[in-house]
Order: sequence, then structure tokens, then C-alpha cells
Amino acid sequence: MRKPEPEPVPVSIPLVVLDVHEDGTVTVTVDGKRLDPDPFAPPWRRSSFGQIIDRATNDRTTPARVEVREADGTTFTDIIAARRRRSRPEPEPEVPAGPVFHAVEGEGFVPGEDVAVAVVTGHTDAAHTGTARALIDPAGVGVDRAGGVIEVILFGRVSGTTIIRRLP
Repeated sequence: MRKPEPEPVPVSIPLVVLDVHEDGTVTVTVDGKRLDPDPFAPPWRRSSFGQIIDRATNDRTTPARVEVREADGTTFTDIIAARRRRSRPEPEPEVPAGPVFHAVEGEGFVPGEDVAVAVVTGHTDAAHTGTARALIDPAGVGVDRAGGVIEVILFGRVSGTTIIRRLP
């Protein structure tokens, strides 16, 4: 007599739906339940895609089916795979003995003019009217290290010269 075989369990992965609105904001649902940004954070935007996926997949520990519904009616679908889990913990990074400085240079400034130096803390999208808006929380200003890149802007207050450089 053969043992009865258990029925296979169906594979189920979360469905993340991003509805992109004409103003560039995004409404997100995960398996039909709304996923909102953190309290007091600005609304989700197209540029928030990485954050949305990280939250919806528990920092990419589970795969997800992602459906993006554009304002014009087009739809895109993709599967986001889970990251491989590492069997060994990563070694602690070595702490440098002292501060590390990077030089940022550019040409086109008026000799002696005041040049503003800015470290990019984030990015935003321009609206369909060509205007852009950034909400800044002075207590939470940090460096946008997405992809391990730091951007620095040099802006000549007289010449209007703008230099943008990425640091490693």
C-alpha cells in the first residue's frame, strides 16, 4: 500500500501595486492593503521606488510581483527576486585612522567670488508645470548615500556657474 502524497502547496508571493498619478505621486498597495510612507514623510513619488520595494519585501528578503500602473493607462509588471542570504556574516569594515577628505574642483567661476558648497541630501522630481519642491527636515539632514555615491554642488553666486561632482 502506497503512502498518500501530500498535495503541493501553491507558490504565493506578495503583489505590490504602484499607481502613478499625473502629479508624480504614487499610491502603493501590498496584497490589496495600502502601504503608506512613514508618518510625517512626504508622499510616495516615482523616485521612492527603491524604498517602496524594500518596505514591501522586508528589505528584499522575500520576492514580490510588482505592477506599476501609469497615469496614462499603461501597466508594467516585474518580479523582484529576494537577495541571497549570506551564510557568513560580513566582516566589520575597517575604521580609518583619521578623517578622509575629497577635493571637489570646477572651472568657470569669477575670481574671488563667493562659491556655495552643497552636499546633496536627496532628489525630487519636477511636476508637469516644471516646478520642483523639496521638504527639508533640518534635524534629519544627512547624506543621500543611495548606491554609495555622494554628490557635491559648487555654485558661483556671481557667475551662476554650477558644478556637480560625485565622490566615490
